[in-house]
This record gives sequence, structure tokens and C-alpha cells, in this order.
Amino acid sequence: MRLTEQQIRSLYGQDVQDRSGATIGSVGQVWADAAGEPTWVSVRTGVPGGLEAMAPLHTARLQAGRVQMPYDRSTVRTAPAVDSGTDQPLGVDQLTQLYRHYQLPAPQPEQPPRTTAPPELIRSEERLRVGTQSEPVGTARLRKRVVTENVHTSVPVEHDEVSVVREPITATDRADVPPGIGEDERELVLHAEHPVAVKERVPVERVRLTSHEVVEQRPVNAQVQREVIDTDVPEQPPRAG
Repeated sequence: MRLTEQQIRSLYGQDVQDRSGATIGSVGQVWADAAGEPTWVSVRTGVPGGLEAMAPLHTARLQAGRVQMPYDRSTVRTAPAVDSGTDQPLGVDQLTQLYRHYQLPAPQPEQPPRTTAPPELIRSEERLRVGTQSEPVGTARLRKRVVTENVHTSVPVEHDEVSVVREPITATDRADVPPGIGEDERELVLHAEHPVAVKERVPVERVRLTSHEVVEQRPVNAQVQREVIDTDVPEQPPRAG
């Protein structure tokens, strides 16, 4: 069965039917012989364990979007199976079992069939995600303490001073003066003011702490890795014009 590369690629995922048209599963992998011709396919039948039953492709009939096998459903489902997604070549023992199961004449291949899955590599790279994280950087405090200051001011004060006033006694005043001569004494209380300092507590100011957010741009420097895939393709001969 001569198939183009595009036809081989289109086989992946196509429905696999038995000879009556009943769906068995879908194509998982395709194997080719030593000459590169597709010869076997694995069929995903939903069997637990991730196994895919093998079926001969060279006996199948390819129709639009499906592969029809000349066997009943049970024959394909009970065929020797391989692990799902494997790309390992089929061994001689596997081929012997397959030819025996499908009652096909066993050819003598020069080389075990190999999967025709196209070679590929997955390239990955790191992406930098930049964000912010809040953390404490310091503590602001209000602390009240007592200091002593010298205050210089002045206040007016009064005091009594004594002055001696002498007045002559008139004839009228003599009638009130007691007769005789004797000793006597009189006092005058003198007053003087002196500064007095009285301290009182007076609230004069309210002090509080508040915070506000400030947005600024800061550079972020980091290293990220990415994979690079190099190709080594042999030089192709020039095409005939």
C-alpha cells in the first residue's frame, strides 16, 4: 500500500471499523516496514491499562476518514497490544504473534517495522512573572518625654515705704492732746509684694501618625532560560528544472 507522507499523517485518530462497519476504535500509531511502507497500526479501543491492539494496515481498506479492517471486531480487540503512545519498533516475537493471530503469511523482513511518527522536539522557555510582595520595613513611633526649659519674665510688685510727715499743732488741736509728758509708741505695718510662680498644665497640640502609599517604578533584573533547537539537515541535491 503506497501512501504519501500526508496520507500517513492523516491516519492518526481516524476511526477503525470491522468488516461489518462497526467502529472498533481509532488509530493510535502507524508502523512501517524496512522500505518505509506502512504495514501496521495500533487501535485505541478504550481497554483499561493504556494498551492499543495491533492491526495489519496492508489488508485494510482506506475510506474517507476511516480505516476498515477485513476482520470482525473481536479479532482486532483480542490481537497482541502495545503501550499507548509507544514509538518502539516491533520486535520479531511481536511480529510472529501478529501474523499468527491474523493468520497471515509471515514475511522475512530485513529489519523490524518502525513507527512512522514524525520526529519532533518540544521547545520550552521560562517566562518571567513580576509581582510585588508586602513586608514590614520599619516602625514609626510617637514617644512623649519631658524636658525642662528656663523661662525668663518679669512681674510688677509693690511695697510700702515710710515717709515722716511733721505738722505743727494748732490751738484747736491742743484741746485734744492729753496733758502731761510721757512715753508712747505707735506702729505702722508695711507691706511688700514678691513674685510668685504657679504652674498649670495646658494642652497645646495634638500629634498623630498616619501612613499613605507612594507608587514608584523599580527595575527588576532576572535571568530566564529558553531552549533552542538546532537542525542538522543534510544538503539536498538540486531538483531538475
